Amino acid sequence: MKHQIRTIRRLSVIAVILGMFFMLNRRAYAQDGEVVVSAVDTVWVLFAAFLVFFMQAGFGFLEAGFVRSKNVVNIMAENLMDTTMTTVGFIIAGFGIMFGAGNGFFGKEWFMLSGLPDVYPGLTIPTLAFFFFQFAFCAAASTIASGLMAERTDFKADLAYSFFVGLIIYPVFGHWVWGGGWLAQMGYLDFAGSSVVHLVGAYVGLAGTIILGKRRDKKFGHSIRGHNITLAALGTFILWFGWFGFNPGSQLSADPQAISLIVVTTDFAATTGAIVAMFLSYFITKKWDVSMAMNGALAGLVAITAPCAFVTPGAALMIGAIAGAIAYFGVDLLERLQIDDPVGAFSVHGLAGIFGVLAVGIWGVDGLGLLHGGGFAQLGVQAVGVLACTLWTLPLAFLMFFIIDKVIGLRVSAEVEDNGIDMAYHGIGSYPEFVPMIEPTTSLKGKASPAAGD
Repeated sequence: MKHQIRTIRRLSVIAVILGMFFMLNRRAYAQDGEVVVSAVDTVWVLFAAFLVFFMQAGFGFLEAGFVRSKNVVNIMAENLMDTTMTTVGFIIAGFGIMFGAGNGFFGKEWFMLSGLPDVYPGLTIPTLAFFFFQFAFCAAASTIASGLMAERTDFKADLAYSFFVGLIIYPVFGHWVWGGGWLAQMGYLDFAGSSVVHLVGAYVGLAGTIILGKRRDKKFGHSIRGHNITLAALGTFILWFGWFGFNPGSQLSADPQAISLIVVTTDFAATTGAIVAMFLSYFITKKWDVSMAMNGALAGLVAITAPCAFVTPGAALMIGAIAGAIAYFGVDLLERLQIDDPVGAFSVHGLAGIFGVLAVGIWGVDGLGLLHGGGFAQLGVQAVGVLACTLWTLPLAFLMFFIIDKVIGLRVSAEVEDNGIDMAYHGIGSYPEFVPMIEPTTSLKGKASPAAGD
């Protein structure tokens, strides 16, 4: 009994200390009374950034589950190294182009993170905390593309494209929207990145997969099933969890009412996205296809990312439901267009991303959206933003992959693709105990690649 009382007292003391921390440190002031930095806001933004960074594990598990066992090591290596290469590009010039002072098209300062102010202008958090949060977003955009290009992309090409995404492709459009650029000046709204992150990443991947062409054994109209639905499910749950940093973290302050609304709208959209995709699968195929439900949930999350702070929870349910249908029928659309997307990434991040941007102009509250007295004005601005993202990202991505293909080589050899990229490029398989060892193959330099364990 005494032990329990002591435990309760200790917990009470901790609770009081935490309460005082949140009350007294809501803002820190300079001597002249100007708001400089908030400990609570800083901790919140950094915590949200950690969740966004953890989404890289979600992307990795999801894509690993949806590819075949002979390419699992490769897709995980791509997810890991996409993060690192994008980081380097974002440090060198990406962050400065995106958020530095400049003009309506690009920023001109803070390259190599030089000259950063201690506190990010207009916010109450250190600039380095803001940088880390934005880097995590940039890394997510790069990783999205790897799913579309899975099972046939040369690893060196993957390293190259992810670097340039962080260096120039992502930051320029990001400046237009979040860095005070011309779209922001028009009133374009994308709260957490349906276009800035997801549509950009999807367009990069779309350009890559079009140039690559289909996998050698892919027959359109017939899906190539992933090797491990458990991994894909784990990846989906991690991504869903990470989105609770992705969207409410974009508030960039610990505003209780704002982040509470965003958390709810985010969760609601994922929920109805999964339900609609699952039931569509059953109605059309008489099978409860859980892989479709996973992509439906993710499509709902992508779609709500732009309007999450501007719509009601009820509207979020509708947005998620429509996004789930988009994800389901989008897979069939790409099959009909003969575009090989192994994980359904363009349906989820591209098509649902476009819908999410337009949803701001449809369901936005307080006279913003069409259904709340705003007319077509905001919807028109949102459509301009989608067009701008398309005209910037797609042509530049095609040019980038064309150059990479000529200089490095974009696609693995037929032999490597048939046998699997894992052994040829990484020297190890995912399940060596259960899969017969593949004989050493000839590498690009003409030397035999050793079997794992040699």
